[in-house]
Amino acid sequence: MLDKRLLRDDPDQIRRAVELKGIDVDVDEVLSLDERTRDLQTQLDRTQARRNDLSKRFAKASDDERATLRAESTEAGETIKDLRERLAQTSDALRDLMLLLPQMPWEGAPVGPDEDANTVVRTWGEPRRFDFTPLDHVDLIERRGWGYFARARQVAGERAYTLMGDLALLERAIHSYAIDVLVSHEFTPITVPALVKESALTGTGMFPKGRGETYEIAADDLFLAGTSEVGMIGLHAGEILEKSQLPVRYAGISPCFRREIGSASRDVRGLLRVHQFEKVEQFVICEADDAQSARWHDTLLDTAESILRALDLPYEVVECSTGDMGAGKYRMNDVNTWFPSLERYRETHSCSTFHEWQARRADIRYRDEGRIVHAHTLNNTAVATPRLLAAVIENHQQADGSVTVPEPLRPFLGGRASL
Repeated sequence: MLDKRLLRDDPDQIRRAVELKGIDVDVDEVLSLDERTRDLQTQLDRTQARRNDLSKRFAKASDDERATLRAESTEAGETIKDLRERLAQTSDALRDLMLLLPQMPWEGAPVGPDEDANTVVRTWGEPRRFDFTPLDHVDLIERRGWGYFARARQVAGERAYTLMGDLALLERAIHSYAIDVLVSHEFTPITVPALVKESALTGTGMFPKGRGETYEIAADDLFLAGTSEVGMIGLHAGEILEKSQLPVRYAGISPCFRREIGSASRDVRGLLRVHQFEKVEQFVICEADDAQSARWHDTLLDTAESILRALDLPYEVVECSTGDMGAGKYRMNDVNTWFPSLERYRETHSCSTFHEWQARRADIRYRDEGRIVHAHTLNNTAVATPRLLAAVIENHQQADGSVTVPEPLRPFLGGRASL
């Protein structure tokens, strides 16, 4: 959410952000609602003050005067009731539109409507040249008895899967390694609820736009979160932190759920695009300082890259375009990992800087030399499986169908070098 003062003082900047990000919202309508809301609030304040004055005069008035004052007070009360109802309606409408307003993207972001305008910043590693015909991860899993796809679909429908035996252990190893890396960077491991309230999803910016991608538990007025970021934002919603508590650094551990309704024909095979997955998320709340946010963005991005390098997985870093990054993001970098079966890079990480956009929605603030300031928030994936798991087994497969275990994962697998 944006500061209303920015809307009033520099609406052209917001119009430009709307254009760059392709957001369907009328800035002039928002301005008109804001003006109406302020006008109604002024009328309400004046009418309440008038009724208060009538009450003070009533005690000292004569009987005839009291009859007049009583009539005027009743009229003022009816006006107040009407103004409150109208103010509530316009305030709700204004808030709904304010939730849609995007912030101006980073000046270095490529300008374009979607991911086709993204640009590659750098690559690491060379895609492996196999001296045998490599299998994709589905064939590897079925050949080794490492999971079920058809049986899982009997249980949970399309895009369902199970992991078994060594592959389930390898997934745990990937997560354990990522948690150890984040702990070494002074991030606090934290598990968060997967079932969340609507307010938590609104606070992160997942709602209102992402409602169609989210599983709803209507009977309990709850939703299944698509990332632990939702829970971590929600934990501090409405709080005023001390500056000394910043930065807050969490390694969020959670199952994640996404409907993927907009991808009916994309990545339908295997583990690349599923409804349920596991994730370790990097999350930071820091001071409202652009330079500090930029440093944390670089840190989160470097940490994700270091994990991929340690797993010996070729990757590329992408600067996301204005139309691909979403309404709330100031800057976004995707990290795409190489998949031999696809002969291309696929997204496995997404590093995002929000500045105060999320903190205003969730009302996360801190004290700074007597001022109360909205904080900045950032996040990036550390690891998300099973997609990253698929990349590991495809890139490290051997001719006999075995998989070489990347060295950092071996301690979590009893020292085993291959599966």
